[in-house]
Amino acid sequence: MTSPSEELLPTTRRSLLHRLATAQREGRAPSLAAAVRRGGRIVWSGGRTGLEGQAAGADTQYRIGSITKTFTAVLVLRLRDEGLIDLGDRLEKHLPGSGAGGATIFQLLGHSAGLSAEAPAPWWERTPGTLRPKLADVLGEQPQLYPAGHRFHYSNPGYTLLGSLVEAVRGVSWEDALRREILEPLGMDRTTYGPVPPYAEGWAVHPWADVVVSEPAEDLGLMAPAGQLWSTAADLLRFAAFLVDGDDRVLSTASVREMRTPASPVAEPGGNGYGLGLQIVKTDSRVLFGHAGSLPGFVAGLWFSVDDDVAAVALANATSGLPAATVAAELLTIVADAEPRIPEPWRPLPEADAELVALTGIWHWGTHTFTLKLTEDRGLELRPLGSQGRGAFFTARPDGTWTGLHDYYAGETLRVVRREDGSVDHLDLGSFAFTREPYDADADVPGGLDPAGWRGIGG
Repeated sequence: MTSPSEELLPTTRRSLLHRLATAQREGRAPSLAAAVRRGGRIVWSGGRTGLEGQAAGADTQYRIGSITKTFTAVLVLRLRDEGLIDLGDRLEKHLPGSGAGGATIFQLLGHSAGLSAEAPAPWWERTPGTLRPKLADVLGEQPQLYPAGHRFHYSNPGYTLLGSLVEAVRGVSWEDALRREILEPLGMDRTTYGPVPPYAEGWAVHPWADVVVSEPAEDLGLMAPAGQLWSTAADLLRFAAFLVDGDDRVLSTASVREMRTPASPVAEPGGNGYGLGLQIVKTDSRVLFGHAGSLPGFVAGLWFSVDDDVAAVALANATSGLPAATVAAELLTIVADAEPRIPEPWRPLPEADAELVALTGIWHWGTHTFTLKLTEDRGLELRPLGSQGRGAFFTARPDGTWTGLHDYYAGETLRVVRREDGSVDHLDLGSFAFTREPYDADADVPGGLDPAGWRGIGG
């Protein structure tokens, strides 16, 4: 029997190496390191370099730019889970004088706070952070471009504010909180504030000649929570595994799932979205979560597919030319398409609840027909019988009701309405009455059934 933890097939490994090699050559990057994780471990890694004496591999550090934002988002959600903040709080409640206006923490996490994309000149990525010692220096005189909550607008200064929020609530530096609360518990000892050998040097490659110039590696200061970190392909894949399953030492499974839920009121062009510190990319065959990153001298990409149980990272030391995020997505796709995930065997539920089993089967909302299935942990799945209608999964509550998890019914309550004798009258889903028969005359359906009943209409 095939196991997802087995080695990749030689043809798959060859395809990965070929994509790595062509990406480094066509992208004209001094070096490129990449790795793929599947079934709980790294199943492939590789590196290509055009520099003498400088290796590239899964343990080589590169700057990861905006992938740093995902780490900052985890720190903020930890504060929420500990009850120290609420995501609906205005930032000003915890960070007075921040300059963020009425923006909430949730809006900052999802880039819908309306703040500008960049800090005022000079270009913050290529100048010392000491030029911007205060939040006012990061935000500028007119930081608000749009009303908060009205649209998605990516903002680097927004994540600076979130880093300052962490410092204000924790009473320690963002760097210290990051190391103690994320890096050490997850064993990410090759993810650091500054470079630790072996690391790649940052280069800019001339667009019309095969020559390079060194890029400065500035300490970003207050902007660090938006893009400071150095990491490796191996460490980032460890982080990706955490973003799928959670880790109670850092963040629960429910909270990392929340990070993967679209948070912005308007999706990015092409149908893509943004959660809480995570980009969401929908392709024809799968949904990818992760983040792209860049700083002068470096480009990075981290993507994972929950359904495929595959994650991939690509890191290069060139300012432009090599689309690292695209390469990472392509490496993931190579593995997921060539060696599809083997599903777990079907197994009966460990125990049966007769009352829940009795709820399953056919239900009608008016004349729309649905099926209701029992899932694990006393959950329910409602699906239209046919192509029309809304469906969703529902998770059980302790009070005997269920909460919708997806789309139209997300957050809505499903409950069983019983008659005086205890028998089921109907299901109530956000005021919609689901009955065993269309407009069941014996059920308490709003408006009731026409006394004339169902009938034909003569010609």
